[in-house]
Amino acid sequence: MTEVCVKWSCEYCTYENWPSAVKCTMCRAQRPSGTIISEAEAFPDPGPAPLLICPDSSARPRVRPAQSSEPSGKWACPVCTFLNWPRALRCTQCLRQRVCSPTDRPQTSGSAHRRPAPPTDPCEEHNDRNRLNMRLQCWTCSACTYQNWPKSARCVVCDRARPGDAHQPSEAGEINGQERRRARGSGAQRNSPAAAKHEAELQIELAGAHSGKEELEMDFKKLKQIKNRMRKTDWLFLNACTGVVEGDLSAVEAYKSSGGDIARQMNTDEVRLLNRPSAFDSGFTLVHLAIRFQRQDMLAILLTEVSQRAVKCIPSMVCPELTEQIRREISASLHQRKGDFNCYFLTELVTFTLPADIEDLPPAVQEKLFDDVLDRDVQKELEEESAVINWSLESGTRLDSRLYALWNRTAGDCLLDSVLQATWGIYDKDSVLRKTLHDSLHDCSHWFYTRWKEWESWYSQSFGLHFSLREEQWQEDWTFIINLASQPGASLEQTHIFVLAHILRRPIIVYGVKYYKSFRGETLGYTRFQGVYLPLLWEQSFCWKSPIALGYTRGHFSALVGMETDGCDNRGAGANLNTDEDVSVTFLPLVDSERKLLQIHFLSAQEMGGEEQQEQLLRDWLDCCVTEGGTLAALQKSSRRTHSPLITQMLEQWLSGYRQILPRPELSDGEEDEDDD
Repeated sequence: MTEVCVKWSCEYCTYENWPSAVKCTMCRAQRPSGTIISEAEAFPDPGPAPLLICPDSSARPRVRPAQSSEPSGKWACPVCTFLNWPRALRCTQCLRQRVCSPTDRPQTSGSAHRRPAPPTDPCEEHNDRNRLNMRLQCWTCSACTYQNWPKSARCVVCDRARPGDAHQPSEAGEINGQERRRARGSGAQRNSPAAAKHEAELQIELAGAHSGKEELEMDFKKLKQIKNRMRKTDWLFLNACTGVVEGDLSAVEAYKSSGGDIARQMNTDEVRLLNRPSAFDSGFTLVHLAIRFQRQDMLAILLTEVSQRAVKCIPSMVCPELTEQIRREISASLHQRKGDFNCYFLTELVTFTLPADIEDLPPAVQEKLFDDVLDRDVQKELEEESAVINWSLESGTRLDSRLYALWNRTAGDCLLDSVLQATWGIYDKDSVLRKTLHDSLHDCSHWFYTRWKEWESWYSQSFGLHFSLREEQWQEDWTFIINLASQPGASLEQTHIFVLAHILRRPIIVYGVKYYKSFRGETLGYTRFQGVYLPLLWEQSFCWKSPIALGYTRGHFSALVGMETDGCDNRGAGANLNTDEDVSVTFLPLVDSERKLLQIHFLSAQEMGGEEQQEQLLRDWLDCCVTEGGTLAALQKSSRRTHSPLITQMLEQWLSGYRQILPRPELSDGEEDEDDD
């Protein structure tokens, strides 16, 4: 006879349960009364029982246990009425100790004989204990009734926030509270030290989850509010900031094309939203990020954009038609020398100075004009902070040789722009001078390379940097210098100034700060730009002795120009100037504020020597004189007759705009009567 095992079906989930199960194994629903079967049908007595598989137990084989001598039914807890298994000595729900003795046998109602106990399933008892522990720890969602883990701040199914303990206590909290109250009311002791430790850890975990949940909810709400306030331009700005950090130029271009402000600063909410404190900080702009992460290509584009949006009124911007004609005139005056040293050069000697008519304007109008045409920050740094220019009262007052720093575009082409500003008063917008610079370096590479290599070797040894490079390394560095000259927006070096002196055929004096500084004002190193650059590879008879002056501050070049004067008036302290009354002279000091001679760059071994030899070299290449105060200075001569008529016309149109804002003179009573008549 084969064994018949009759299971009962749950009316809620239709799960087929074993006959001994009082509750549904799947949904824990109570066994319906109509499914009670007889003991003979449920547990037939023939032969040995076959091997059965527990549906809940990870496919563990189990053998039907033998008939136990335990009581036939579960015992009810007198406090919480929970039905416990016969072997349980304490209530599983409230941990109350069993009251009846183990020898007691409950009698079945309506039957005089003792009913045999149903088989005890150890797997079911273990599963019930695990489910109870899980219920004690999890919390129930009030919307979808899903059982979530204690650390979950929101429901996994419906994303509803976990209810607060004060208003809507979770099921785990209710159960734990009931358990603690019942244990205190009955005076029952803890089950074991391990159980007490487990309960303490559970309470700490629930408390930590609750506090962490509140912080997460606050952060989530704050970020959601920030996102709701964000506009399309704000998102484009954040994408541009991330693009600068990651090197994505397209994000920056998208922000620019939308009309975004390049000088915009990040606020605290935007920094919090990006959540990268190592990269972003409040107050940062796209330029700051490009400097921090060394995005040179983006930095050139951003600085150019910022400079173009600056509100300035300079002669080259007021007269665009005349500016284009001046550029064509410059291109026509560029020629290439025939012979071994076939360098390009300019055939015209032009020096830009501010017109003397500015002094005829009222003080208020002069102040506005200087605000438009000058760079006040550069002027302050060179005059006050570093004492590089206008440090001599004699040059600034008696000799009328005050230098003014013209406003320049803050881009990689600032050196070329400042050179053309100091000569023709315009920018190198079409990169004509840059192309000429690259072609001269390329065609005369051997000549310039020899000077550069010898100068760099001497300079490194003079600073105690006793190192030597292989010829391959020298060639690699030289190729890099040539490539810089061909890239619009690329920063240039001292070698390029030396080549520009040959293109202009005149000396270039650079008054610059001594140290590199970051945007925070931190000193990074020596600049090496300040000094005199002579066209040493030309013959002296082929060059002019009237220099131009440039200013250098924090990686930026500016043109330093003077103002026209009415003749020299014997200001040379007895020097024979041999100038006409129409010639304006500006005295450019060849020493610094400490009376030390300015360094001459790119000298050969034969030209290097003591201070007397270098001073004599300066006198050979420049018109020099010594003032009454004992200052060695070079004479920068400028004549209106040598000016291009286009430059004069450009300055007249520029000044006419300031003349129109002059206050009208007050009329007398007689003049008013005549107007009335």
